[in-house]
Amino acid sequence: MSEPINLPRPSRRGRLLRVGAAFAVLLALAGYLVVQYVSGGPGAPECVAGAGDGRGSTFELGPEQARNAATITAVGASRGMPERAVTIALATALQESGLRNLDHGDRDSLGLFQQRPSMGWGTAEQIMDPVYAAGKFYEHLAEVPGYARLPLTVAAQEVQHSGFPQAYAKHEPDAAVLMAALTGREPAALTCTVAKNAQPGDPAQVRAELTKAFGDGVAPTGKPGDTGRDVAVPVRVTEGAAASGTGGEQRGWALAHWAVAQAAALHIAQVSYAGRTWSAEDSSEGWSGAPVQGGGTQEVRITLAP
Repeated sequence: MSEPINLPRPSRRGRLLRVGAAFAVLLALAGYLVVQYVSGGPGAPECVAGAGDGRGSTFELGPEQARNAATITAVGASRGMPERAVTIALATALQESGLRNLDHGDRDSLGLFQQRPSMGWGTAEQIMDPVYAAGKFYEHLAEVPGYARLPLTVAAQEVQHSGFPQAYAKHEPDAAVLMAALTGREPAALTCTVAKNAQPGDPAQVRAELTKAFGDGVAPTGKPGDTGRDVAVPVRVTEGAAASGTGGEQRGWALAHWAVAQAAALHIAQVSYAGRTWSAEDSSEGWSGAPVQGGGTQEVRITLAP
């Protein structure tokens, strides 16, 4: 019988190096998966909110996040909530869900704000509706005395009763950038890069979504200039918009930015307002054209994919 071969045992240092290398690979993989989750996957469309002059702060977000942020902002305007309330709502949703309409969470928490059916926020189906969820958040925020003067963490915590109230603070700068763009305070301040529309858009669906987010009367049918592919949205200062300080041209930019945020989902090919145009075909270029005053601010024109 042959003698057993005694192979040298790997050194402890070698084992540690291999374990460390494996751990590094796992970390890299986890980082990649996180990036893909945040961005929506390879080649996913992305949006950028920020000062229209290109000199201010910006915030990058995925298409789902942009849609939800635009919805939260529109619901705030329809309820006459001030810009501070919108910033608080956006920061809260960034912390609770990353601006994603999650169908899971801690215990029975759901949706953008991780509201719980068992705690009286509504049914699971209601909470999973971003318009409903945003409305409930604003409803509770409005009951907080002096919320607009409170630190954001305090105001958000009065609504959410979170186990980690200070976590809202880190989202305040990004929420402020989003608020300025989506309320229209910063013109031409939201742009999204989208894939070429493969399906035709439905004007009735666009009007329905506008009405759901901004309220009745925002997108009347039979508006002069409407065609089979166009939806002309008159820029009227509603009672809610006036109460929130969103009037005139700012209201127009809020509507225009909402349309850009919804472009991928609603198959919108072009959005025009105040002399500026965003086009899905050239979406990586952002808004083109020179700003105009006066008559060019009377309506937002949304052109759908054919």
